[in-house]
Amino acid sequence: MVNAAAAGPGNVADQFAHLVKRHPCFSGEAHGKFGRLHLPVSPACNIQCRFCKRGFNKWEKRPGVSRNLLTPVEAVQIVERALELCPAITVVGIAGPGDTLATDHALETLELVHRQFPHLIKCLSTNGLMLREKAERIVAAGVKTVTVTVNALNPRVLQSICSYIFYNGQYMTGEIAARWLILAQLAGIEKIARLGVVVKINTVLIPGINDRYIEEVARTTAQAGASLINIIPLLPQYEMENRRPPDCSELNTARAAAAKHLPVFRHCQQCRADACGIPGSGVDLAAKLYPQQVPTFSHG
Repeated sequence: MVNAAAAGPGNVADQFAHLVKRHPCFSGEAHGKFGRLHLPVSPACNIQCRFCKRGFNKWEKRPGVSRNLLTPVEAVQIVERALELCPAITVVGIAGPGDTLATDHALETLELVHRQFPHLIKCLSTNGLMLREKAERIVAAGVKTVTVTVNALNPRVLQSICSYIFYNGQYMTGEIAARWLILAQLAGIEKIARLGVVVKINTVLIPGINDRYIEEVARTTAQAGASLINIIPLLPQYEMENRRPPDCSELNTARAAAAKHLPVFRHCQQCRADACGIPGSGVDLAAKLYPQQVPTFSHG
């Protein structure tokens, strides 16, 4: 694969400074200065990671959780209110609570938001299973930055992290599912990067499972077109509730290995799917935007 963005340690700043310097989830310089808004519009997921437990509440501070689920039209109204609360918001992103590309809700939302707020940076996070198929529509919706969660590129390792995928009506498990997901992720990263979108990789560091494979993830995704990587510690829950998170030494070792191939983002707050405000400021304005709760979540 050819790295369409020629990703390397200096190239994020060189090629995308005008963009990432205003994106607090892509730039340490922007973190603590600019705001972001996550719109919880995606109702379902098409894979099941063994550490992922999605839901609706107002107290947990982690990905996959929001107070409620918005329709695309409601989401546009939330953007208006959020900008009143926090004029420093430069990014509207969608990171759940399900996968952004498992249904059309996220792209419909971003299309509406882009029409009304063309000056805001549009961003989405995805597991990458449907990234290649939806790349053109993502770009047409005004999306400039995409985060793809890639936890392993060795199928035997990945099947220990992801229990199944659901792709075009097919339910797959085991090594077959892992191989399919890996191929889809790399093809999607290559295509979306070629279309001019800045790609960040999120990798969940799980001691004893993928800790020895982080450099491979960074090297291969860089070759595919990624420009940045974020190594985040496991939050023990669901099937991995008894596994320990990495310690500081393990996290630093993984980041050093990844940094041989991609710049490493080190300011991630592992935000909720309904986060609002300036990350790093200690103030989350989401409670003023999402007062209601929805009690159920659907996989599939």
